[in-house]
Amino acid sequence: MRRQPPQPTPAPTPAPPALSPTLSVLIGLAATVIALAGMFLARDLVGPLVLGAVLVIICHPIRFPLERKGWPRWAATTAVIVVAYLILAVLVALLFFAGTQFAQLVVDYSGELQKTIQGIVTSLQDLGLDSTTASAAASVLSPSTILSFASSLGSTVLAVLTAFFFVVAYIIFMAADGARYARADTAFGPSIRPTVDRVRAYNGGVRKYYVVNASFGAIVAIIDGLALWALDIPAPAVWAILAFVTNFVPNIGFVLGLVPPALLALVVGGWPLFFAVVAIYCVVNVTLQVLVQPKFVSDAVNLSLTLSFFSVIFWTFIIGPLGAILSIPLTLLVRALVLDSDPSQRWLRWLSGDIDATSLK
Repeated sequence: MRRQPPQPTPAPTPAPPALSPTLSVLIGLAATVIALAGMFLARDLVGPLVLGAVLVIICHPIRFPLERKGWPRWAATTAVIVVAYLILAVLVALLFFAGTQFAQLVVDYSGELQKTIQGIVTSLQDLGLDSTTASAAASVLSPSTILSFASSLGSTVLAVLTAFFFVVAYIIFMAADGARYARADTAFGPSIRPTVDRVRAYNGGVRKYYVVNASFGAIVAIIDGLALWALDIPAPAVWAILAFVTNFVPNIGFVLGLVPPALLALVVGGWPLFFAVVAIYCVVNVTLQVLVQPKFVSDAVNLSLTLSFFSVIFWTFIIGPLGAILSIPLTLLVRALVLDSDPSQRWLRWLSGDIDATSLK
């Protein structure tokens, strides 16, 4: 009897997904909302934590040349901690100096400010606005409003100082752990290398971002300060510091740094001096911050302008004022955690501004 040829084994039927795509998206969104709500409630701890991490990331490369010169690991770690503390101390000192000087200027020029307000009210009424609307518009320049802004700025600085203890502790622990994490690929072999490469790429992007912003911020601050000094605007050093600090706020930092010196120019010199300050800031800051700096920032972080602008508003709402300065590192971190590990999400990386996503395999 003739033997029948063996029948091919049918391919196993793939099991249906446990969750539908729609349900997976909804669960992911719900988990995101819960995580963000937790960050919002713990923002007094999360903000200093991220600040400490960013400072350690910036200073971490200092250890490598020291270790190559024969320094023990603990000494190189100490050097990283000391440099991070120096950066933090300088930033706090600059903010404290600018805040106190700004408040003093409001007190010193309160009389001139009242006259300017009355002139604005009269001008608005001459343009056809009723007295109530004109007074409401001019109330933005009232000394009490500006002092309230200065007080909120002072409370922000005080909050940073209050969190200084946490930042100090975070820097110590993170700097010590950074020395251990640097040997992860040696300890675990090639299997961990893709994750290590993503972490290194993220750290490198954060460092480049802050180096670029600090460099352009220093240039803008020096030019603006010298221009305000030449125009005889009071306290040009304060506005130079403000220009430097606000340069770390993407997109809207230019406006935040312009408004106070422009208003002071209006008070002490009238509309001609006001427009002179606005013109100088527009020429200097727009040329450097809008036309030149974005090319260097794009090479460092590869984020779209829309996402950068939204990041400032979003992270400021989540973790407070520090979110404006830390918005780009936080957004890069979310992208690294959510998108970089999944090759199928390359189009989302490209949508976020990563121009290199199309060349990845």
